[in-house]
Formats: sequence, C-alpha cells, structure tokens
Amino acid sequence: MRLLSAFLVGLIFGTGIAVSGMINPAKVLNFFDIMGTWDPSLAFVMGGALVTTFLGYRVVLRRDAPLIEARFQLPTARRLDARLIGGSAVFGIGWGIAGFCPGAAIPALGTGRWEVVLFVAALLAGLWTARRLQDRLAGKGAMA
Repeated sequence: MRLLSAFLVGLIFGTGIAVSGMINPAKVLNFFDIMGTWDPSLAFVMGGALVTTFLGYRVVLRRDAPLIEARFQLPTARRLDARLIGGSAVFGIGWGIAGFCPGAAIPALGTGRWEVVLFVAALLAGLWTARRLQDRLAGKGAMA
C-alpha cells in the first residue's frame, strides 16, 4: 500500500509539473528575467501549490495519524541556521542557473534531453558530496 501510494503521489506531482510547463527550464528562467522576457506563470503555479498545501494541512492534520503511517512526521526545528540558509542559497543559485529544481528535474528525465540528465547527475553528485561532508564533520565533532 505504501509503495502504491508513493507511486500515485509521484505520478500526480509529475503530471502537474509537466502540465504546468515547469519541466521546461526556459519557462522557469523567464520568470527570473524581469527586465526581458518575463513570464509570470511560475508565480501562479507556486501560488496554487501554496493554497493547496495550506488547505491540505488544515484538513489532514485534524486526523490523529496519517492513513498509512503510525504518526505524522513534521519538522520541529524553528531556528534559522547556517545549514538552512546555505542550503537555500545553493538551491536558489542552482535553480536560477539551470532552470530546474529537483522536483521538476525528475519528471523532466522523461524528455530524454541531455541537459536534464546532466542536471540530475550533478544533483546526485552534490547530494553524495554533502552527505560525505556531513558524515566527516559529524565524526570530527564526536572526537572533540
């Protein structure tokens, strides 16, 4: 049930990303080009996602537990720290340069474009590097 649920959610998300045109990096980059070929459609996609999420959380969190898990797993951290700010900056810079965010790049793999494959490969390499760095820093912190 859990695997089927994950598949369906991914399918719905990927379809939404594709239908909205957000798998096209030119569309995303045009959103950032406010002095040139500005395209506001990304703002509408984000606004729709925010409204859906806001309403969805209000409905879902009234339940005692999710349908296929024992409990909700919600973030508890409230601090703005260097990891959060740095990660957000790297995400934003990468999104602005490539025109892809990770969520849109995965469905865009279906286009078969080499640029998408390169982006996803770089994304995976960055995740691997960050994990190794995090493990190394945690190891040094434990020794001190």
